[in-house]
Amino acid sequence: MDQMTHAMVRFSGELSTKAKRTRGRFQKRLARNLRDGFEAEGAEATLLPDWSRFYIEAPDDRFALPLTRTFGVSSFSLVLGTCEADLDTIVELGTELYAERVKGRTYAVRARRSGTPGFTSADVQQRLGAALNPGATVNLSSPEVSVNVELRDGTAYFYGDSIPCASGLPLGVQGRALALISGGFDSSVAAWMALRRGVTLDYVFCNLGGTAYQRMVVEVTKVLSDHWSYGTYPRLHVLEFGPVVEAMRERAKPAYLQVVLKRMFYRAASKIAEEIGAEAIVTGESIGQVSSQTLTNLTAIEDASSLPVLRPLLGFHKEEIIDRCREIGTYEISSRIREYCEVSPAKPVTAASREDATEQEMEVGHEELETAIGGRQVLDLRRVRPEEIAGAALYVTKVPAGAVVIDTRPAAAFDAWHWPGSTRRNLEDVEAGYRELDRTETYVLLCAEGIRTAYVAEQMQRDGYEAYSFLGGAPRLRRDAGVGQL
Repeated sequence: MDQMTHAMVRFSGELSTKAKRTRGRFQKRLARNLRDGFEAEGAEATLLPDWSRFYIEAPDDRFALPLTRTFGVSSFSLVLGTCEADLDTIVELGTELYAERVKGRTYAVRARRSGTPGFTSADVQQRLGAALNPGATVNLSSPEVSVNVELRDGTAYFYGDSIPCASGLPLGVQGRALALISGGFDSSVAAWMALRRGVTLDYVFCNLGGTAYQRMVVEVTKVLSDHWSYGTYPRLHVLEFGPVVEAMRERAKPAYLQVVLKRMFYRAASKIAEEIGAEAIVTGESIGQVSSQTLTNLTAIEDASSLPVLRPLLGFHKEEIIDRCREIGTYEISSRIREYCEVSPAKPVTAASREDATEQEMEVGHEELETAIGGRQVLDLRRVRPEEIAGAALYVTKVPAGAVVIDTRPAAAFDAWHWPGSTRRNLEDVEAGYRELDRTETYVLLCAEGIRTAYVAEQMQRDGYEAYSFLGGAPRLRRDAGVGQL
């Protein structure tokens, strides 16, 4: 055996149900997305495609993280050893690999095979199980150690526990859509769920809250783009929507403002989607969650779109959405975003008719909307740099002499490595309590990615502190310190 790390990659179950031609196309796209993910995350991994499995060989396990984030992959396992698909050889290697692992513990041998190597899976289980039996106890229902072996194409693979991945369909096999994104919990989870179904996404953001709000929305969409969109290059269309809302306030009935605002969102998204060739709009609406999302109001809003509206969260409740947000990695940012879309000062209508909603929207006029669409900013999310989001004044690439370094990563990551003399605090605690810090000190805030601390650093600067976010986060700081990869 060499010093390379090997892994066996399993496809989502849906791929196996596809016709041969479709499955081949899906797996080709999956391989492309995986290679892009490895490159994006700096993993020097070689992908070896096969009809039933993909195999990976690499000098280390850095391929694991992008693998878990690539849609179309159900799970993977590290390969512990390989040998010729000969029964005696399998028993010999299996004993070598597992004799110490099962000693004093319960175990079970799980064997699978394809083809006809001259013996059955049961033969492997019985022979290897017997060879491991001294000093261990067989337990087929709930073993402490599972001895996994798969025979394929003349080779036997011994592999470890199955590590779950994102599953779904390979990104890019189900066309393109445009997601309305607000940066909150709902829109980011809805976008993720569309991505999981193989839909390539671009994003449109109707800004009602200024530059700080825009930066946080860019941070959310960068998580979706950098971590979950391998194989694609999403763009974010940023529209200045303040003048549109002012026109609404002047001309529409107050009770209809929420409905009219949603119709304006739909119209803006529809026009941009048609320009870029998107086939649908994705929103984070969930039935009954707010006044504009009653079934009647959704019906009154929908015809403002010239394209189909996809609502992945239609039947979700808030707790489910927030839990998924944590899994995706956008929770910390989304939790800091206030609700900017509540524009109605009066009791909002909850059962608007399509006719009344259309009439109120026509009262507003569309000149401001056309101006917002025509003057929009377009960001290439995977290529945009953190300093372009927040401004270079918020970032440092070296720790200034005498600076206080506040590390906001989880405790386990801090314990594994931290900058000498740094202290660990949760980002939320820093944001809530920074006014207690000594204003004569210089502060460098550190996180895992280099962008989440920018928001707090900006707040501190506005309050007169000399505070910065470290560009590139802990991985870059550790690399600059000559310690190596995290």
